[in-house]
Amino acid sequence: MTQPHNQLLSDAEREAARAELDGWTLGERLAKRFVFADFKTALAFMVRVGFEAERLCHHPDWTNVYNRVDVELTSHDLGGVSRLCVELARAMDEASC
Repeated sequence: MTQPHNQLLSDAEREAARAELDGWTLGERLAKRFVFADFKTALAFMVRVGFEAERLCHHPDWTNVYNRVDVELTSHDLGGVSRLCVELARAMDEASC
């Protein structure tokens, strides 16, 4: 279900996100690989982010293999990268520190 405040990014917002989000690729989706010291640290990251994703009602497509978490963010109901994708990407960056 679309959140009322969620919208696809405008061209200007896409450029701002591209400049702001370190290490993320921005195409049809926002994507990034997070690498941690070990599985336990990667899993802890996923749990922290999971609570934020639930709060936003905006959930990532992600996979975990040992110390790596590969993330793709898109708004399935809107059909592209949205404001909530960028908000969740920021939260992920913060949680990875």
